[in-house]
Amino acid sequence: MKLALPIFLLSLVFSSAIATIPPDNRVQKAQIKDFGDQVFEISSVMLHDVINPPAASRFYAYAMLAAYQVVVANNETMPELSTRFKEQPNFAAVTAPQSLDKVFAATYAMLELGKKILPSGYMLQQKQDAYIEAYQQQYRMKNQTSAENVSYAEVIAQQVLAYAKTDGYGKLSTYTRYVPTQQNGRWYPTPPAYIEAIEPNWQYIRPFFMDSASQFAPPPPAPFSLDSGSSFHTQTMEVYETVKQLSEEQEEIANFWDCNPFAVKFTGHMAIGLKKITPGGHWMGIAGIACEKADISFDKAVLAHTLLALSLHDAFISCWQEKYHSDRIRPETVINRNIDQRWKPILQTPPFPEYSSGHSVASSTAAVILTALLGDDFAFDDDSEVYFGLPVRSFTSFYQAAEEAAISRLYGGIHFRDAIENGVAEGKALGQYILTKLALSAETSGK
Repeated sequence: MKLALPIFLLSLVFSSAIATIPPDNRVQKAQIKDFGDQVFEISSVMLHDVINPPAASRFYAYAMLAAYQVVVANNETMPELSTRFKEQPNFAAVTAPQSLDKVFAATYAMLELGKKILPSGYMLQQKQDAYIEAYQQQYRMKNQTSAENVSYAEVIAQQVLAYAKTDGYGKLSTYTRYVPTQQNGRWYPTPPAYIEAIEPNWQYIRPFFMDSASQFAPPPPAPFSLDSGSSFHTQTMEVYETVKQLSEEQEEIANFWDCNPFAVKFTGHMAIGLKKITPGGHWMGIAGIACEKADISFDKAVLAHTLLALSLHDAFISCWQEKYHSDRIRPETVINRNIDQRWKPILQTPPFPEYSSGHSVASSTAAVILTALLGDDFAFDDDSEVYFGLPVRSFTSFYQAAEEAAISRLYGGIHFRDAIENGVAEGKALGQYILTKLALSAETSGK
């Protein structure tokens, strides 16, 4: 059985591909772009279903894993990630058809898994049909060939789906419900919709790489105190004053990284839901942009998407465990209660406890993974939010993008500084752990 490659070999996989694939390889780039487009089709269904950030990370992870299982089963040079999972899946070998088209089968498997796992996954059936028709026309694939590849992809997806069903997601509704209190320093629902806490039991979801949900728990947040000079009071005043004095650039940054899947705006007595992509969805979009620019092979693009998605999945488990452990109040609540009743954050406060910052954890984890695979100082133009009416932003590296995503939470008025800074450290530690775990796998692979 193949084991995962150490991260320096993962990097070589990518760097050698960049050196050998001609820049004008339009077919290769078109296949990677099309894969990214299909990932967005999954994101679109999540938008329709108003999937919350941790749940979205789970759906991306299993959908990408289905695609990667097609790739790794038919390319011996690709690392077998699943052998390093906390709980290894029992994926049986599936005989590929002689007519195998790996690009088609991997993409179809991803859509198939999304169709089976998402609440409104049935919406992807139309996308699958359209994909088959477009692929047949573009690559002159015969009906029999596409049917054989579809059957193969469905078997792969079914195996991944069976593994997904054992991760504890189906038991979440059986746990004791979270009940907020009015206790000083504790989280309480925020305006305008006062939505109940999202996924308070996410710590019970099985991680892919972590030993436990609390493995990368950050240090405790600053104790609640309204005493002048206390750390908490100083941070509270920083949020209060920062939002009041935002520059145009800072406001643009806050809105660009908002990634709130369902904000509520009231107009008179009418409530309007404003949907956006989740933090994980934003980084999946960045992965597509980067892979297309890098001129890597299709297989390696699927690897990048998959390792990113699996890592984001664990990042949200780590972060959500801490959120409901510390159960910390949001800036909006403490400021309205104690400083200024009329103060409002730029962004709508998300419906879950404050510490640590989810976007800080997830973005930092993503930056570690993508930097390891695609290199330092990888410049890119992020147009993943254009769909939502936001302008393109340019970055010189994944770390720069992650740092901006983190500080955006202060500009938006929804996080204290220690939740941001400790969240960044939490995400980086997790990302490095995942890379190390892959390397440790390879150290025993030659025995």
